[in-house]
Amino acid sequence: MARITLPSPDSMTPDQRRVYDKIVSGRRGRIQGPLRAVLHNAELADRWQALGELLRYNTSLTPRQSELAILVTGRACRAPFEWYAHRLEAEKVGIEPQVIEALLAETWPEGLSEDDAAIVRYAAELNRVKSVSDATYADALARFGERTVVELTALVGYYTMVAMTLNAHEIPLPEGVEPAFPLPQRTMS
Repeated sequence: MARITLPSPDSMTPDQRRVYDKIVSGRRGRIQGPLRAVLHNAELADRWQALGELLRYNTSLTPRQSELAILVTGRACRAPFEWYAHRLEAEKVGIEPQVIEALLAETWPEGLSEDDAAIVRYAAELNRVKSVSDATYADALARFGERTVVELTALVGYYTMVAMTLNAHEIPLPEGVEPAFPLPQRTMS
């Protein structure tokens, strides 16, 4: 159960409903995950969905490359909902089950192309140390160019924000879906 209320279409303000309608009539076709919570601020939700649409569908990254980076990020951030949603997307774009399982186990996936390995390495390093080494950066830059490296970095950052939102508000998985791993342990400092 979510920690906050998740606005339903019949209880939304006119601004929330406008954004909701924009989202469900767009490429996503539905509203799920963090946007359900972010609708509490319609302007934030509108800008969020636009950035998400840009980074998910309109970059120089292939759908496979995007989903690899998103899976790495979802797992690194310990976001069960993000993992669930993007595992399905990864399967749709042809990411092999053994690659998905390795990412879930946080082990290096065997059999990646050099380009896929560069994406996974970049996303994993960025998640792990909040930056990337000179070698990882140079490899990505040589393979993909400046624009794609900027887009890849933004994609990882965006899905980190998504993961934090999902986790903080405990956005539930669909009914009957078991999490692939538990939410991060809550601690007080």
